[in-house]
Amino acid sequence: MDHFNMIKEISDGKLYRAEDMVNAGAGGCKNCSWCCEDMCDSIFLDPYDIYSLCQGTGKEYTELIDGDYLEIGLHKLISMPHIKDRGNGCGFLTEHKRCSIHDFRPGICRLFPLGRYYHDDTFSYILQTRGCKAEVRDEVKVRDWLEIKDLERYEEYMLKWHAVVKKLSGFMMKPAEPGVKKRTHELFLKHFYEIPYDLSKDFFLQIYERIEAWKRDCNSQMLCL
Repeated sequence: MDHFNMIKEISDGKLYRAEDMVNAGAGGCKNCSWCCEDMCDSIFLDPYDIYSLCQGTGKEYTELIDGDYLEIGLHKLISMPHIKDRGNGCGFLTEHKRCSIHDFRPGICRLFPLGRYYHDDTFSYILQTRGCKAEVRDEVKVRDWLEIKDLERYEEYMLKWHAVVKKLSGFMMKPAEPGVKKRTHELFLKHFYEIPYDLSKDFFLQIYERIEAWKRDCNSQMLCL
């Protein structure tokens, strides 16, 4: 079974672009926080998510990791931060089960119940048919559902980030000398998460500089990705 046929098993089988209409609305998720309670430890964060969380919460990455919000897990064999499951859901939920970071929520949260299907050098959005408990869906434009400023630049960044993750994941699947994968994980976390971002400056310019610096660092340490 090819990849898209697998995608069709969990979606409506259609591919969407930013200007397309899709039945993704869940009526404001009234009286429902199921996905925030049962799926939070599968919400892995990319650098843009961290940049936005640091801006919105006023906390540094180390505070989010050392606190009761994030933890490191394996995503596609790569060490990455994800939302911490505290046993009763996401640490950013209020006592009334509402999202306290909605304006700067992570990309996966923004997407759901949408997802991304990467193909060639681009990606499309898909509508997942599993997971969301809403019985009635409202039609909404993909762009409006995401509520992401500079969406075109964000989509370009996501393609570049996907390429980084794909390349690194492929490397992690191969045999390596003892300690090599540990050093590779450490470099990845250092370049993309641990070194603080300048929150007063453009994120996209910073991340592209970091990708190049990460590649140079990997090469200098003989970690040929």
